Amino acid sequence: MNTRVSRSARRRTTIAAVVILIVLLAFAVRLVDIQVVRAQEHIDDSLKVGNFVGSDTLYGVRGEIVDDQGQVLASSSVRYTLAIDPSLADDVKRIDEAGDVYVESWGRIAERIGDVIGMSGSEVERIAADALESNPDAQWALVDRGLTTEQYRALLELDAPMITFETDRSRTYPNGAVAGNLVGFTRTSDDTPLAGYELLENACLESTDGKVEYQRSGDAGVRIPGTTTETPAQDGGTLQLTIDTDLSWYLQQMLKEEVEAQQAKAGSIMVVEIATGEVKAAVDYPTLDPNDPSAVDEEYRGAKVFTRSFEPGSTFKAITAATVLDQGAATPLTEIVASGYEQFPNGAVVGDSFDHPTYRYTVNGALVDSSNVALSKIGTLVPDETRHDYLERFGVGTPTPIGFTGEQSGVLHPVDEWDNQSRYATTFGQAFTVTMPQVVSAYQTLANDGVRKPLHIVDNCTGADGEVTEPDLPDDERVVSAEAAQQTVSILENVANEGSVSEMIQVPGYRIAAKTGTAQKTDGNGRYKAGVYFTSLVGIAPANDPQYVVMVSLDEPRRVTSSAATAPAFQKAMTQVLKTYRVMPSEEPYEPLPKFAE
Repeated sequence: MNTRVSRSARRRTTIAAVVILIVLLAFAVRLVDIQVVRAQEHIDDSLKVGNFVGSDTLYGVRGEIVDDQGQVLASSSVRYTLAIDPSLADDVKRIDEAGDVYVESWGRIAERIGDVIGMSGSEVERIAADALESNPDAQWALVDRGLTTEQYRALLELDAPMITFETDRSRTYPNGAVAGNLVGFTRTSDDTPLAGYELLENACLESTDGKVEYQRSGDAGVRIPGTTTETPAQDGGTLQLTIDTDLSWYLQQMLKEEVEAQQAKAGSIMVVEIATGEVKAAVDYPTLDPNDPSAVDEEYRGAKVFTRSFEPGSTFKAITAATVLDQGAATPLTEIVASGYEQFPNGAVVGDSFDHPTYRYTVNGALVDSSNVALSKIGTLVPDETRHDYLERFGVGTPTPIGFTGEQSGVLHPVDEWDNQSRYATTFGQAFTVTMPQVVSAYQTLANDGVRKPLHIVDNCTGADGEVTEPDLPDDERVVSAEAAQQTVSILENVANEGSVSEMIQVPGYRIAAKTGTAQKTDGNGRYKAGVYFTSLVGIAPANDPQYVVMVSLDEPRRVTSSAATAPAFQKAMTQVLKTYRVMPSEEPYEPLPKFAE
C-alpha cells in the first residue's frame, strides 16, 4: 500500500514538473518573440501611443532654374515666423543625461530664445506678458519673422513647448518677364508647379522634407536625451536651360516696341544655335511675369511660341526647293515658266501677290520673287507622295523634341486627302500648319548641311548630390544631302539680297540668308479671313558660315499687313545675336545667281 502511494506521489510530481517546464518554455518562446523576433514592431507600436514620440519637420528648398551662364531665373527660400503661446510661457521639466528630472525656468528659456534671434531674454518675456495683459486668454504672440533654417533648427533644439512656427515659402523670379513664358510659375502658398519648366521639370526641382524624431517620457512628456533621430531634408536640383537671359531681355523689349509699332495682336522671336540645336531665346509679347502671372490674360500665361500653329506660307517655299534639289529633279538654275496667274490642268487656280507677264524664272528667281505659280510648277517636278514625305522629314506634323506644355504638332494631311487646290498650295506653304519651332528646325537643318539637330531648351539637371543628368534627345537625322542644303541656303541668300525686304534686313558686314512668309488666317470654318495675316521672317547668318537661325513673327499686324512688318524686328534681332556671340563678319562677298533663264 505504501509503495502504491509513493509511486502516485512521484507521478504527480513528475507531471507537475513537466507542466511547469512547458509553461516556462512557452514564456521563453514568447519573450524571444517580443524582444527579438518582433522587437522593432513593438517599439514602433509603443511610439505611436500617447505622447511617447515627438517630431519636427525639416523643410527642403525647391531647386533653382538658371540660364546657360548660370544666371538665376527662379529661386526659392524658406523662412520661418516665430510665435509664443503666452498661456504656456512657464517653467519646463527636463531630463538630464543621467535620467534625472530638473526644472528649467521660463526666464532661462526666454534668454536662450533671445540668443538665437538676437533679442534679450527680457524682451522675449515682455512679448508674452504684454499679450496676456491685452488678452488673458491669448494663445499666440508674434516674436519674429524671416528666420533662417539655421535659426529654426536651433530653436527646435530648445524643446520649448511655448514656441510655435509658421513656414514662409517664397519662390522668386529675379528677371521678371524675361523667359517667364518658358520658366512658368508655382502656386504661391506651397510651391506647387503650375506652368512652364517649373512643371515640366518638377522631378529635378522638387525638394523633399525631412524630419527630426525623439522620444518623450510618458508622465511629463519631456524629451528624453539620446533618443533623437533625423531624416535630412533633400533640396531640389538645379535646372540649367540653354536660354541666354541678356539676349532674351533685349529681344523682349524690342519685340514689345515692334508689336506696338505694327499694331499687332502679338509677336514671337526664336533664336537657335545651328551647331547644337540649343534654343538661345524664345520670347513672346504679350507675356507673363512669373512673380505675378495673374496680371496678364490667361491666354498669354503659357508660351505662344510653342502653342500657336499657323500656315507657314512662303517660308516653306525653301523646303519645296530643297526637296526637288535633293531629288535631282532640278538645279537652282532650272528654267520655270510662270505668269502672274494660271489655271492648272486639274482646275486649280494659283496667283502671285503681284501682277506680272510670263517670266522665264530660274528656281532661284522663283524664290526671289516668291512666285506661287512658279513654286507650284517646281513642286510638280516630284510626285506628291515625295513632297509629303519630305515635309514629314522636315518635322511637319510632329512636335519638336522640346516637348513644351501645349506644344502643337501642326497638321499635315495624307496625300489622298489633298484636293486639286491643296496639291499646289502645299508647294507654297498653305494647306498644312506648323509651329515656330518647326519652321526654325527646318531652317536649322538646311543651315547644318541637311542634318537636323534636335532642338532643346533643357541643358541639364544637377541634383543635390552633384549628379548631372542630361536630357535624352533623339539622334541627329539627315534630311537632305549637304549639296541640296547648301544650294538652298545659297538661294535664300539671293532672296535676302534681292527680295522685297532686302534693304530692310541687311546687317552690315554679314551675309544673310532669309525668307519672308505671309500666311492667311482661317475663320475656323475653313475660310480665310479677309485682310488678316500672320507674318513671319526667318533667316540664317552668316550665310557663308551658318551659326544662328532667327525667326520673327507678328500676329495680325495692322499698320503693315505684309511680311515687311517683321523686317525691322528681324534686322534688330539678328544684329543683336551676331553682336552677342561675337560672330566674325563675312570676308567673302555674296555671289548672286541668275533670276531669269538665259
